[in-house]
Amino acid sequence: MNTPALPARPAPPANPHWARVGGRVAVVRLVDAFYRAMDSRPEAATIRAMHAPDLGHTKAVLVQYLCEWMGGPKDYSGQRGSPMLRRRHQPFAIDAAARDAWMACMRQALAECIDDPGLRAELDAAFWKIADFIRNTEDGGATRPHPGRPMEVAPHATPATHASAAAAGVSVSPAATVPPPTRSST
Repeated sequence: MNTPALPARPAPPANPHWARVGGRVAVVRLVDAFYRAMDSRPEAATIRAMHAPDLGHTKAVLVQYLCEWMGGPKDYSGQRGSPMLRRRHQPFAIDAAARDAWMACMRQALAECIDDPGLRAELDAAFWKIADFIRNTEDGGATRPHPGRPMEVAPHATPATHASAAAAGVSVSPAATVPPPTRSST
């Protein structure tokens, strides 16, 4: 019996940020600078309160996540599974002010740790997408609907990472015609 071959998909381009940032040592510096900013910026008090007083575990998890997200070792997903960032942050009310405070801390860390202005701008844009995606509360406290997932938008397509999507010129946008998933009340 002849089974038709599936069309070959080219592998997405490797994420260039890992090497450009400087690997794990640089990611650790970035995470340390990020949490220093969170501890020192008055507008970050609300988001800092969402974390445990001891940031040791939180820092380690963020380092693992960012290493993988930037194209480094896949230790995060190997140990913790799919990131599911919005779901993991669902217990916290993350509104535009929280997103903006998080971004202010990350921008301060990027300015402190990343000398290359082009790389800083690329990372800033990528972090902004994630920070806004995680936002789950509208101003005033209403729940913000989930903006959609790439697999819901195009179930036949392989979701692209932030870097590979940009390199391929792919725009992944929420589907206006796909209703958001319903939440269970249990």
